Amino acid sequence: MGAFLAVLRRDLALALRAGGGAGLGVVFFLAVVVVTPFAIGPDLALLGRIGPAILWIGALLASLIGLDRLFAADGEDGSLDLMFTLDLPLELVAAAKGLAHWIATGLPLVAAAPLLALLLNIEPKATGALVATLLAGTPAITFLGLIGAAFAGAFRRGGLLVAVLVMPLTIPVLIFGVAATTAAITGPVPFGTPFRILLGLALGALVLGPVAAAAALRVARN
Repeated sequence: MGAFLAVLRRDLALALRAGGGAGLGVVFFLAVVVVTPFAIGPDLALLGRIGPAILWIGALLASLIGLDRLFAADGEDGSLDLMFTLDLPLELVAAAKGLAHWIATGLPLVAAAPLLALLLNIEPKATGALVATLLAGTPAITFLGLIGAAFAGAFRRGGLLVAVLVMPLTIPVLIFGVAATTAAITGPVPFGTPFRILLGLALGALVLGPVAAAAALRVARN
């Protein structure tokens, strides 16, 4: 537990320091949401219908920011070699790094969502559902992103590789996240049905992501 918390604190400090990129995701998220109404026009009813999709797409893309450097930076400065020598299993090292990335990048997106929902004319009664789906879905995106981050760490300039590998994996999370939020606004499907599927996908990602990332790192090292 001590080693896990040490990796978590280290990555959080790196992400939150000046130039660490933690605030870049929120800025990108804000830019997407603010610019979209100008492109669509003053149709508030339309904005209310497609608002959840806009917020989810923005959150998905913002969550991927910085993932390409998650293991690559450690490989460049030699920290990754030290992580292989820890008593902590590499899977838990990857999980700690993923958790740190989500706290620094994903959690601020969830916190900003209620305010940005007002810009998209999303009904206040649906704001709670929106926050709940983002709170369940953004960790899934981050932990699935660990897989692409591990492969990117094995190749120079592997940033594009993260998007290529991760985007197809996150499509089910996007579909059921938007479906659950839309169900809370318009129905007729109950909110709980797609939300439970989203929770299942999130739990699967929490297990699959670190295991697959650790396997990719071991293969790349050999």
